[in-house]
Amino acid sequence: MLPRKPGSRVLALFMIGAFVAIILIIKGIPSLLKPTLLQQVQASGTLVVATRNSPTTYYEGAEGPTGLEYDLARKFADSLGVELKVVVPDNINDIFRSVEKGKVHLAAAGLTVTEARKAHVRFAPSYQQITEQVVYHSQRDKPETVASLGNGVLEVMAGSSHVDRLQQLKQQHNLLNWVEHDDVESEELLQMVNSQVIDYTVADSNEVALNQRFLLELRVAFDLSAPQQLAWAFASSQDTSLYDKASEFFWKIHNNGELAQLIEQHYGHVAKFDYVGNRTYLQHIATRLGKYQTLFQQASAEFGLDWRMLAAMGYQESHWDPEAVSTTGVRGIMMLTRDTAVQLGISDRLDPHSSIYGGARYLAEIRDRFPPEVEEPDRTWFALAAYNVGYYHVEDARNIALALNKNPNKWSDLRTTLPLLTRSKWYKEAPHGYARGWEPVRYVEGIRRYYDLLHYQTRDLPDPYDDHGALSIMPSVL
Repeated sequence: MLPRKPGSRVLALFMIGAFVAIILIIKGIPSLLKPTLLQQVQASGTLVVATRNSPTTYYEGAEGPTGLEYDLARKFADSLGVELKVVVPDNINDIFRSVEKGKVHLAAAGLTVTEARKAHVRFAPSYQQITEQVVYHSQRDKPETVASLGNGVLEVMAGSSHVDRLQQLKQQHNLLNWVEHDDVESEELLQMVNSQVIDYTVADSNEVALNQRFLLELRVAFDLSAPQQLAWAFASSQDTSLYDKASEFFWKIHNNGELAQLIEQHYGHVAKFDYVGNRTYLQHIATRLGKYQTLFQQASAEFGLDWRMLAAMGYQESHWDPEAVSTTGVRGIMMLTRDTAVQLGISDRLDPHSSIYGGARYLAEIRDRFPPEVEEPDRTWFALAAYNVGYYHVEDARNIALALNKNPNKWSDLRTTLPLLTRSKWYKEAPHGYARGWEPVRYVEGIRRYYDLLHYQTRDLPDPYDDHGALSIMPSVL
């Protein structure tokens, strides 16, 4: 028998190795060909997002779904070219389970980033910062420390980051105890504190700010945490395609100002809580508004406005006093100037009907002057500012926004450029010169606060003029 050539064994081993490699490649082809999660979302045409029903996340507003989380998720879905589908699990624990099990693509639910949660989900870049706050009723003694919470009963949402925080604090405060609820939202707990059904709760600072305007007896005792980050949650998996796209999305809207605009839209007018002013406003809603509500509704329907916004404007102007007269000579519920009254054909500015109809007509005319690029609700805020300071000063502020590479069609930017009309550097170059530009900013923010509270107080009342084409401005919270 002839001896085998030395290279034949090597060749045989090579052939065997190649055969095994081919088998492995063939077996791996299905996984290699499997579409990524991002591709699956785009192929299905739907992004499924888990969230919560609350003023800070998602709720049904006057013009449909809204809330900061909803608006962010809708923008993300739009950027992917798909529809948004929102699901609302029963509680926070179910939200996280739906993410981990792949029942939803992500959770956008005002979720605080914690180390414990990082062990189960992957958090996208943060979009907002909050603090956890202990809330009590104004008629109770203020709890000054964690230890003093033992003087009452503390109740919180099960599965929330607040529970994690309390568990950490219990290591230093053995007597600290609390009750957890898995069937209520944070807003419900705040309502229960306001009604003195429960003693204390813990809520995120953004939730407290939104609700404190309506629940007037709420007070913040102290911050339970340092500033915390809110972020979207994704499943922890090797496929990071959708997560990477979301990270890119947040980077983009942070840098182009869209994120700041959305936060301003939902929170910009609620920074300052005025207990006395809100209490007086509620009294005036009960004692004064009824005399003029039908006039506000009829005028708003005729000129395509939201009657609650027009009524809030009237309150900002005169506190619904038909005899109101300012030191500058403006008069009536809507505080019309003499020149404006002449322009509108109004002979008696102190007549409630004439004043309200005149103010509504004048506001609608101003609103219609802005270009179509200024969309709602910014269009209404622009018109209100112009009602206060004059149309051309608002146009000057829009030009300043352009010069500063800001968006001249967004109130979140205009509210920063209007005050610049008090500075010689800017008003000397403005075609219409100096203006007390901080006044219209305060004016608009005041109306937005009054509007929100009025909408909250009248949310269950039928409006016989809803079918008359009135434009409904989206409230910040229900």
